[in-house]
Amino acid sequence: MGKLVVTEFVTLDGVFQDPGGTGEFDRGGWAFQFDQGDEGAKFKFDELLASDAQLLGRVTYEGFAKAWPTMEGTGEFGEKMNAMPKFVVSTTLDNPEWNNTTVLKGDLAKEVEALKQQFAGDILVAGSGQLVTSLLANDLVDELHLMVFPILLGDGKRLFANAEATKPLKLVESRQTGAVAILTFSR
Repeated sequence: MGKLVVTEFVTLDGVFQDPGGTGEFDRGGWAFQFDQGDEGAKFKFDELLASDAQLLGRVTYEGFAKAWPTMEGTGEFGEKMNAMPKFVVSTTLDNPEWNNTTVLKGDLAKEVEALKQQFAGDILVAGSGQLVTSLLANDLVDELHLMVFPILLGDGKRLFANAEATKPLKLVESRQTGAVAILTFSR
């Protein structure tokens, strides 16, 4: 049985919006201001390799679908991103164009439980703030990986801004790589 792993780049003040600077946010690109160290890149690579599928919200999916199929020179990471099964939770998307994509429109808890039964490896969720809020509210997240960057933005979409209830988590690992702290939590 697979486990659902949420992975996020986040600032000290909880902003997760546009870490790569795609232009959606005037303060975007903040993640690239800091050295993530060799271990940061290895962490993201290992995280992807441990995953059998991706689960994404529509907005994140559309950003990934626009970028990843055209990326060249990304090696094994890019090959895995493009080849692996992708599931997008959306009530408005009907015809996803990125290969190996399935749209999920049913009950979120039932859909996630079915995915956990279908895959032995991790099901990776990146970005997807609205989806992550729903996953946490329904106790569907098995692990939460936060790469915390030492910057305060003061504005932007905050990862846990819409949390509906107290959710105690267990810190299972913390480490520093370059200027970034990597925190791993389980429920």
